[in-house]
Amino acid sequence: MNAEAALLLAILLSSFVTGVLIFTLPEASHRLRTGLNLLGAGSKLVFVALLVRGVYAGREYAVSWTMAPGVEFALGADANSVLFVTLSTILWLFTTLYAIGYLEDSPHRSRFFGFFSMCVSATIGLALAANLVTFLIFYELLTLATFPLVVHRGTPATMRAGKVYMAYTLGGGATLLLAVAWLQSIAGPIAFTEGGALEHVVASHPAELRLVFALFVLGLGVKAALVPLHGWLPQAMVAPAPVSALLHAVAVVKAGAFGIVRLVYDVYGAETAQSLGVLAPLAWLAGFTIVYGSVRAPFQDELKKRLAYSTISQVSYIVLGVAIFGPLASIGGIVHMVHQGLMKSTLFFGAGNYAETLGIHRVSEMNGVGRRLPWTTVAFTVAALGMIGVPPLAGYISKSYLQQGALAAGADWVVLVLGASSLLNAAYFLPILFRAWFLPAPRQWPAERRFGRWETHWMLLLPPLFTAALVLYAGLLADSSFSPLAWAKLIAAREYGQ
Repeated sequence: MNAEAALLLAILLSSFVTGVLIFTLPEASHRLRTGLNLLGAGSKLVFVALLVRGVYAGREYAVSWTMAPGVEFALGADANSVLFVTLSTILWLFTTLYAIGYLEDSPHRSRFFGFFSMCVSATIGLALAANLVTFLIFYELLTLATFPLVVHRGTPATMRAGKVYMAYTLGGGATLLLAVAWLQSIAGPIAFTEGGALEHVVASHPAELRLVFALFVLGLGVKAALVPLHGWLPQAMVAPAPVSALLHAVAVVKAGAFGIVRLVYDVYGAETAQSLGVLAPLAWLAGFTIVYGSVRAPFQDELKKRLAYSTISQVSYIVLGVAIFGPLASIGGIVHMVHQGLMKSTLFFGAGNYAETLGIHRVSEMNGVGRRLPWTTVAFTVAALGMIGVPPLAGYISKSYLQQGALAAGADWVVLVLGASSLLNAAYFLPILFRAWFLPAPRQWPAERRFGRWETHWMLLLPPLFTAALVLYAGLLADSSFSPLAWAKLIAAREYGQ
C-alpha cells in the first residue's frame, strides 16, 4: 500500500477507531473519553491538512478492493470530496468540543460518543467514495449511525421522531439502491468522473436515464430535505443540540446535498444532464423548497424548529446552484455547502447554549438574552445575518453568485426566489435578534445555571465563536486563495472546462 492510499484510510479510520474504543469505556471514564474524542478529531484534522496539501501539489489519492465481480469498494480524493471532507472535519472538531461540554452530566455518554464517531466515519467515507457502490454503502451506514443519536434521550418524543426518521431515510436508501442498480445495468460500474461518466449510453438510453435521474433525486432528496421529503427533519429536533448541529451542518442533510452534487457533476455531467432536460425540474423543485422552508420558519416559536425549517430552505440553495446550468451558479451552490455548514453550526450551538444555560427553548422566551449571554448572542447574530445575506458575510457571497449565475443562464425567476427567501429570512431572524438585544430581560430565566466568570461552560462558548469567526472570514476574505470560494471556483472551472 502506498502513502496516498494509507492517508485515505487514516482519514477514514481515525474516527472509526476512536468510536470503537469509546464504546468500551465505562461512564465514569470522563477524562479518557474526552481525550479519545479530541485525539480522534485532532488527528483527522492533521490527516486532512496533509490531503489538501497533496491535492494542491497534484498528487493522486486512491485505494480500492474488489468485493465481487464488477463491484469495487473504492476511495479517492478529487476537488469535490476534498471540499466536503475538509468542512466535515473542521466542524466535527468544533462539534465534538461542544458535545463534551453539553453532555458533561448526561447518562450514556460512551454510547453517544461512540455513535457520534461512527456518524462522522460514515460521512467521511461518503465524501471519499470514488464510485456509486461505495457511496451507497456509506450513505446507508450514515442512517444507521445517526438513528441512536436522534433517539439518545429515550423519551417518547425522541422515539417517535426516531421512527419517522428511519421510515424516511430507509425509504430513501431503498430508492437510491434501485437507482444505482438500474443505472449500472445500463452503463456498467460507475466511477465518479469530472464531467460525467455516461457519455457512452446517452444516445441509446435517454428515456431510462431521465427516469433513473428522478429516482436518484428521490433517494437523495430525503436526506437533503427537499419538499415533500422533508417531514423527518423538524421532528428530529428533539435530539440534543450537538446532534442537531451534526444533522444540519455536517452529516445527514449535507450528505443528501453532496450526493446531488455528485449526481449532476460526476455521474451524469452537467452538459449531459442539461441535454436530457433533467436540470430544469430539479431547479424548480429546489426553488419551491427554498420558498416553502422560508414561509414555514416564521411560524415556529420553538427555536430549533425554526432553525430546522431554515435548513430545509438553505440546503436547497446548494441544489439550486448545481441545477442551474453554468459556472457562476455552480460556484454559488458549491460554496454554500460550506457557508451553510458554518452558519448553521453557529446557530445550533447558540440555541444549545440558550437551552443548557438558561432553559430557553422558544423564541418568545429570548427577551434580553443578549445581555445575559452576550458572546453567544454575538455569534448567533453573525450567523443569522449571514443567513439573511447581509454583506460582507458568507451567505452574501453564496447568494451573489447564485443570482449572477441565474441571470447568466436566463433563469430570471431564480432572482425572485432568492429575493423572497432573503426577505423571509429577515422576517424570522430579525425578530429573534430584536428580542435578544433590545427587549427587557425577565426577572428570572426558566432554568438558569451559573458558570463562574464564563457566561456559559467554556466548551459551549468557544465553538460558536470559532464558527462565527469563520463565517466572517469566508465573507471578508472570499477572494483569498485559501477561501471556500476559491475551491468552489476550481470545481466549477473543471466541470465546465474553463
